[in-house]
Amino acid sequence: MTHSWFKPERITSRQSGPVAPEVKAKKPSREPSAKVLANTQDAALSIVQDELSARSDDSVPRPGDAYVQSFARGLAVLRSFGAQTPAQTLSEVAANTGLTRAGARRILLTLLALGYVTNEGRLFRLTPKVLELGFAYLTSQPFWTQAQPVMESLVEQLRQSSSAAVLDGNEVVYVVRVPAHKIMSINLGVGSRLPAHCSSMGRVLLAGLPDVQLEQRLSEMTLTAYTPQTIVDHDRLRDVLMQVRAQGWCLVREELEPGLVSVAAPIRDINGRVVAAINVSGSADKASASHVLDVCLPKLLAAASRINALLGAAH
Repeated sequence: MTHSWFKPERITSRQSGPVAPEVKAKKPSREPSAKVLANTQDAALSIVQDELSARSDDSVPRPGDAYVQSFARGLAVLRSFGAQTPAQTLSEVAANTGLTRAGARRILLTLLALGYVTNEGRLFRLTPKVLELGFAYLTSQPFWTQAQPVMESLVEQLRQSSSAAVLDGNEVVYVVRVPAHKIMSINLGVGSRLPAHCSSMGRVLLAGLPDVQLEQRLSEMTLTAYTPQTIVDHDRLRDVLMQVRAQGWCLVREELEPGLVSVAAPIRDINGRVVAAINVSGSADKASASHVLDVCLPKLLAAASRINALLGAAH
């Protein structure tokens, strides 16, 4: 490329005779040619594509006919609110969801118009209308309403809390909760989540997965230690799950929280597939392992059998 500051030498003929007239070089245009522009744009586009490719995560769905990105972003905004973030500014929502301020603003204003959030000055909060989204699941599963009296009877017999949960990813989600008295340092209710790998209901639900799904779930699972007793070795956990699958129940003692003991049993659909689990839990100081197995487990299995019958009737 010839630059504007470069002066070409005078071109002369080496042949004898008259000197050829001087040829003045044209000053190069300061504007790049169309070809140069095209090449530059292609190179820039290639760099951007390479950067995006390097940053892309194959596990994140791409926008398309089967994936509505704006809807996913709206759900991300709703999930950004919680016990640690009950109220957020626009900037905080954007930071917690990875959205731009403009994108977060549009979603918040939409949720505001629909009544799912309210604002107080610069702060946004969820409204009780959000509960409609969660309880839509419970109302679509009417057998849980029928199962609650069975669990209430179980609590009266054992004086221990009872819960029912389903598996969601690497966690269990509570769908029914009948407390006897406070035995945990955390408050549990419908919608509460606990890690599956160290909870009795979680292990029952994991053990109920087909082998291929179980192996995939275990390979992706981070086994966090919540107490010194928590199993954090994948091979050991797999052995425990195989035992749970064979015996049809699971006892967990002080792996989720010190002082907590829990025993769980599976709930099966009409085809025998494990779809949920119920448990009873209490203080490890007041309930020895032998007491749980001799007294609590038979009553728990009987309650699970009654709920299984209700589930079969519902279908």
